[in-house]
Amino acid sequence: MTQPRANPPRPIAVDAFTREETYAATRLPVDLASSLIPDAYVSEQFRELELERVFARSWVPVCVTAEVAEPGSFVVATVAGRSLIVCRDRDGALHAHHNVCRHRGTQLVAEERGRVERFFQCPYHAWAYGLDGACLGTPLFTPEAGIPDDQRGAFDTSGVTAFDKADYGLHPARVAAWGCLVFVCLDPEAPSLESELGDLPARLEGYRLDEQRLLRRVDYEIAANWKLVGENFMEYYHLPWVHPGLVKVSPLKDHHRWQGDGMYVGFCTSPIATNTDDGGWQGLPALHSLDDDDATSARFAWLFPNLALNALPNHTFVMLTRPTATGRTEEATYLLAHPDSIAASADAEADVDALLAFWDEVNREDIGIVERVQLGLGDPAFTGGRLCYRFEESVHRFQNMIVDRMLGIRRVPPGDDVPQRPMFG
Repeated sequence: MTQPRANPPRPIAVDAFTREETYAATRLPVDLASSLIPDAYVSEQFRELELERVFARSWVPVCVTAEVAEPGSFVVATVAGRSLIVCRDRDGALHAHHNVCRHRGTQLVAEERGRVERFFQCPYHAWAYGLDGACLGTPLFTPEAGIPDDQRGAFDTSGVTAFDKADYGLHPARVAAWGCLVFVCLDPEAPSLESELGDLPARLEGYRLDEQRLLRRVDYEIAANWKLVGENFMEYYHLPWVHPGLVKVSPLKDHHRWQGDGMYVGFCTSPIATNTDDGGWQGLPALHSLDDDDATSARFAWLFPNLALNALPNHTFVMLTRPTATGRTEEATYLLAHPDSIAASADAEADVDALLAFWDEVNREDIGIVERVQLGLGDPAFTGGRLCYRFEESVHRFQNMIVDRMLGIRRVPPGDDVPQRPMFG
């Protein structure tokens, strides 16, 4: 009998991170495969390549639409080491710009989020840029700036040789929105966001994600690699031991693979169990726009590369992971709900607080275990482990997406031939 391949011994040479044979054990069918090489979680050299090959070439979620809903509102996000300003202009259009002044390279905005009236102004020499990125002033251009009338000539660039403000707008990045999420892409050659999402928007259409309101945001610091957070999210194998409360409302026998075409990992709990003394997902009334299956199920998707979308009949919970170091992750979580569900609740505030408390407890349990995984992966004796068939099909799909991008392969993995199938039994 042929034995499954094992991952190569550690340490692995840096140039091996871009070779197919390095990932041979992970490329096997899931019933024979081993997990991704441990260096993918602990090596700084792997992280540097990953930023360029995964994050710089993907549609990366950066915020929820509610954070840039108003004209002039902005968030600053770091993607593949680049600081980007994502904002909405006065006509309602989204823009993304590199957070770099075109004069001397000063970072324009230091705040993580905020709102400006009309423009972004460099703190160094006061060059100003419109919400659409156009260069407006070099360096000052409005009466409110306080330039004495007898000095305005000093700031007139009309006579400067070979200089046109139209040529000095902010460097743009691609930006797109779907549902309650905003994405950016640094790669001008990458396919559209729609082509990468695949069938997921159609599958979640009844949830009316684009109409949902942001109710709460909670941030977490995690001492673990961002991929561990994702892999933990997408597999049910750990629930009985890590989540004694969650497994009561998400029984193992009701877990299903829910996987279509697209750059995502999909799964679900169907039907959802009622709340227990430990809490649960019920509370706010469910949306009436859902069909019978969606109205009784919890749909989960990990959007490649770094976001978890939990779509419940009565609310949505988003987990956005931001890698900050090889073994460090910042996680922003968002609780959203449709206005119809909020209006139909007898005590919406209490319902929302209860939902958030339940999610917070589950999330903290996950953080504790992935931080222990990170510690274990630092031991050179560990070279990877055998994936547990059926329980970890989702992890296998995700890890092979990572391998594809590390090898420079761009493809959207196929979905299943059935809408959903039991993951256990």
